[in-house]
Amino acid sequence: MTSADPNPRLTPNRQAAAAVTVLLMASAAVLFAMGRPPICTCGTVKLWHGVVQSAENSQHITDWYSPSHFNHGLIMYLAAWWLWIKRGLFKGKPARWALPIAVVVEAAWEIFENTPFIINRYREVTVSWGYVGDSMVNSLSDIGWMMLGFLFAARVPWHWSLGTALFLEAFTAWMIRDNLTLNVVMLIWPLEAIKQWQGMG
Repeated sequence: MTSADPNPRLTPNRQAAAAVTVLLMASAAVLFAMGRPPICTCGTVKLWHGVVQSAENSQHITDWYSPSHFNHGLIMYLAAWWLWIKRGLFKGKPARWALPIAVVVEAAWEIFENTPFIINRYREVTVSWGYVGDSMVNSLSDIGWMMLGFLFAARVPWHWSLGTALFLEAFTAWMIRDNLTLNVVMLIWPLEAIKQWQGMG
């Protein structure tokens, strides 16, 4: 990547891939140490589980919140592009490390999300009354979806990323009355009107 590149991209290489592998292993170790179950306590691993209000939500490989994590990747790429290229805050630093840094941020959220504080917060202020946290396979899958979003954004024009993010937000809002935007709002500044609307879904 050079300053003459008309469309610079933050693409990883083999070193970054190795770093990501180590980070995923470290994340799994931390989650295991926290007592998170490796798989759903129901004893099965499903490729897809689509019932939000159930004990198996956030326990399998993919669910209705996977698109939110894909959008995390789109946002991570935008932030990395802004810091590396637009602002030049990491001038001279290899851009290949943008993805591992994004994985660190996403893994930190997955770990924080599975603390008693956030689990109880979800149960108190959202419609996820029975939420008990994620299984390890679900958390690692969520990080994987973030990575897919990041790599997607690294390879397509910006308006494709924007359109995809808006589509996923609208689609999940329509299907389950929840999405990344609503999730953030309800965690930080819960609104009773939103909670009642979601409860009717």
